[in-house]
Order: sequence, then C-alpha cells, then structure tokens
Amino acid sequence: MTTRPTRRTTDKSETTDASVIYVVDDDKGIRLALDLLLRSVGLRVETFESPDEFLQFPHSAGPSCLILDVRLRGKSGMAFHQEIVNSGMRIPVVFMTGHGDIEMGVKAMKAGALDFFAKPFKDQDMLDAVAHALARDSERLAAEAALAGLRAAYQSLSPREKEVMGFVLSGLLNKQIASEMNLSEITVKVHRGQVMRKMNARSMPDLVRKAESLGIKPCLPDGRQC
Repeated sequence: MTTRPTRRTTDKSETTDASVIYVVDDDKGIRLALDLLLRSVGLRVETFESPDEFLQFPHSAGPSCLILDVRLRGKSGMAFHQEIVNSGMRIPVVFMTGHGDIEMGVKAMKAGALDFFAKPFKDQDMLDAVAHALARDSERLAAEAALAGLRAAYQSLSPREKEVMGFVLSGLLNKQIASEMNLSEITVKVHRGQVMRKMNARSMPDLVRKAESLGIKPCLPDGRQC
C-alpha cells in the first residue's frame, strides 16, 4: 500500500479559514501516524519536523490546534510553547512525549496547554482532545469577531453620538442630557435613537453590556469621566 507523504503543500484552492491541525514532531513515524489518523475523520492536517518550519508556514484564520512534541531536536517543545505564548499567538496546544511523567504534564498544563499525552496514546483520546481544542478555538474566534464588530459599530458613531451614549449609560433622561449638552430634547432623542440603531442594541441593558465589553465608561454630569 502506498503511504501518504508526511508534508504536503497546501492547495491554494483550500479556504484559509478552514479548521486545521498542525503537528510538530521530529519523529517522521509519529507525523505520518497523526496525519493518517486526523485525516481519517476529515480534518485538514499540516505536519512539521521543527518549530521553525511551523512558524514559516502560513496559518489558517479559522479554528486550529497545535499538537506539539515535548522533546525536539535543537529546541524544547516546552520552550517553544512559551515562545508562542509570549508572542501572543493564541492557539490551543496539545502536548505529547515519549518520556512523559506527571511533573512534566503538570508543568505543560500550567503553561497553558490544553492536554498532555504520553506516547503511545489511544487514537480516540487524541481525537477527543483535538475536537475539544477546535471547539474552544472556535469560541475564541467567535468572541473576537463579535468584539471587533462592536468596535466597528462604536467607531461608526459621530462624536456627538458618542457623547450622548456616555450620558445615556449614566442613566440620565433625555431632558437631563439636553441640559448637559445644551441641545434640544428632540435632538437628543434623535441621537439616542441613532446610538441604539448603530450599536444594534435591543434595550438599555443590552447597550450597557456592549459598552462594558468595549470598556466605555458613562459620562457623569458636567462631563466628568466622559
């Protein structure tokens, strides 16, 4: 039977936001075994012999997971994981090692790893860990997209609408806001309506929650903390 190569060039026709599993292990046999296992359940897999190869590869914008060997030639997998954390790369990591022990597993989990397996591991355990990692990364990406959408919505407000929003968040009535801003109550009402529409806020509590997510503080009378 013809074996599948351990590395391949990604087809440019593949979507860049598809789920993908990255495997970094200097053992060719392990790379091949994981490639076959993960592809058997329909997952896209990219395998690498070294951390440098992984870093040079264009990464997917979609949910992903890194399966990382603890002991690599030239660089510790634990040290590389710390580099990833320090760089701000947010990707779930599943560690594996042929020399695993409890102390090493605890250290990996404390460093932010999602799971830790000693070789040989059960195929289903690895598949379950990967599924969990992809689900978790999907949640993170969805939360980041929602926050980016909120930021864009807030930036679409005019300076005056932002000021009105600040007073609205403080609980002031339209009449009180009009007095603070030296505007007519009708004008404030129009701006308030624009704020609710642009922020896609269904209610005041919804607007407050969105403002809290963005770190926007209410305006107090006389413009304090606005």
